[in-house]
Amino acid sequence: MFKRITTIPCPSCGSTRSVLALLKGDLSAALVWNPFGLILVSVMLISPIWILFDLVTRQDTLFRAFINSEKFLKQKKVAILAISIVLLNWIWNIYKGL
Repeated sequence: MFKRITTIPCPSCGSTRSVLALLKGDLSAALVWNPFGLILVSVMLISPIWILFDLVTRQDTLFRAFINSEKFLKQKKVAILAISIVLLNWIWNIYKGL
């Protein structure tokens, strides 16, 4: 939607194609489409296993990990680094004309 309105690709443009390339085993194409695809595939593979683990063991480790990661990302230096990475990825998407 962002690209339709502005004609500029968003930072996440190409993520779906990146995931599809990874699922086909094409790492180089996945990285060209959008490096964030690696993160998406990792989350898609790990989350169901982690949720099942928490259900079986009656724990809330995923929720606690989420809370801890949220606290980690709220640190100024970490937030600046994360925003910089997103901006660099956005520039990459614009440069390659996605």
